[in-house]
Amino acid sequence: MAKILITGACGLVGKKICSGLLKRENTVIGTDVHPDDYNEGKEGYRFVLAGPRDRAVFENLFKSENIEVVVHCACTADNDIGDNITEDDIKNSAIYDDYIYTLSVSSGVKQLILISTSQVYDFPKTREPIRETDKLKIVSNYARLKRAAEIKLAESIKNDNNIIGAALRVAPIYTSDFSDNLLSKILDPDTGGLFVYYSGDYGFQFCCLHNLVEFIMCFVKYADDKKYTGFYNIADNDICSAREIIKYARERKTYGPVLQRNVGIDVVKSKLGKLKNRNDIKTNYRYNDMDTFFNNNVLDGTRAKKLCNFKWNIENTK
Repeated sequence: MAKILITGACGLVGKKICSGLLKRENTVIGTDVHPDDYNEGKEGYRFVLAGPRDRAVFENLFKSENIEVVVHCACTADNDIGDNITEDDIKNSAIYDDYIYTLSVSSGVKQLILISTSQVYDFPKTREPIRETDKLKIVSNYARLKRAAEIKLAESIKNDNNIIGAALRVAPIYTSDFSDNLLSKILDPDTGGLFVYYSGDYGFQFCCLHNLVEFIMCFVKYADDKKYTGFYNIADNDICSAREIIKYARERKTYGPVLQRNVGIDVVKSKLGKLKNRNDIKTNYRYNDMDTFFNNNVLDGTRAKKLCNFKWNIENTK
């Protein structure tokens, strides 16, 4: 049991993390730029209105509360920023990161957890698993935002032998009722219809939100020395195939028939699109890069699984 500060506590990701940690009888202080009633009234929960520009509020919190753990969810896609990641989002995140890390270290916080992204990786053209030590390639604004947050975290804790810092490189998330990241791989925004290539056996790496929540719960409970500091890939054990995503979509929404599209034509269109829409590649969190569509890249979760077994997937998500 610990006293935990969670930024971005009222977003999709943050409120579920709060709920999971409350179930373990922790005390949770949630901060965000807007309230949400998901955790209101639960024993051990307190909400404080605060965002990236409210350093004074956080200074008072760290001064008055014996905060032991910080989970930094704010400025996370699907949590509290939109599909298009702007330069302002990057600047706000940098401001937030700077003082959250500084206050955490100066206050003697034991654990500092950042929600980062798998977008920081250079996804290989082979089907080799992607490990935390593999090559990075910062293309999108979201990858820039989160890589800067990772670097700042490492710099902040490097001279502190007591604080345990973790950057969680999370694959795009989903739940039983949040499907935006899944559907972006099979939904044509121009027609509103579903599409598939071949028989749909190719797939993508995602993360059921409950796997992320359970990992954080385990990290807070078991990560008790500096050896746990570092990067962690957080994702489902297996890829989600296009066929599985189509099944998921049909069970929850009403769509017309699934059209089988021509790969060759779409690859050419994608290459032309990259020349015309470079800004979209940078800003759109869910940009579909056809160059990696059939690689079936899997994030190697070996390190994370030493703390938590990822039992949730597209078939049993809730």
